[in-house]
Amino acid sequence: MKKVSNTITIDAPIDEVFKFISEPTKLIEVWPSFIEAKDIVRLPNGGTKFNWKYKMAGMNFEGTSEDIDFINGERVVSKQEGGIDAKVTWQLQEEGGGTKVMLETEYTVPVPLLGNLAENFIVKANDREGATILENLKDRLET
Repeated sequence: MKKVSNTITIDAPIDEVFKFISEPTKLIEVWPSFIEAKDIVRLPNGGTKFNWKYKMAGMNFEGTSEDIDFINGERVVSKQEGGIDAKVTWQLQEEGGGTKVMLETEYTVPVPLLGNLAENFIVKANDREGATILENLKDRLET
C-alpha cells in the first residue's frame, strides 16, 4: 500500500470543518478526482456509507466507502473498496482559534489496470492532490 499524508491549518471553527469533511457530497467541491457520491446512508456511528466514482490516470473507478471510525468533531476513517482500495483518515484538532486538518490516504494502485510504469506517476500525482484537497478546503471554508 502507498501512503500520502498532508496537513494544513484552516481559520475556521473545528465544528464547521468537521461538518464539511463528513458530508460526502461536499468533498466533491474540494477533491479534484472525486467525481460522484451517491446512495448515501447515515450509519449508527454517525458516519456514512455511499457509492463513489473517482478518476485516476484518466480512468474512472467505482466503489463503496464506509466510515469505520467516526468521532464527531475529531476523526473520520473511511474504508473504500472497489476499483481502488483505500483507507482515508481525516484528523482534526483545534489550533489557535482555527483547525489543524490532517488528511492521510493509504491506497493500492490498481497496477493490473494501469501498468507498472504508471505507478510512480500516480503516486506523485496523488501526493500533490492531497495538498490540493487541503488548500481547496482552506479556500472554501475561509471565504
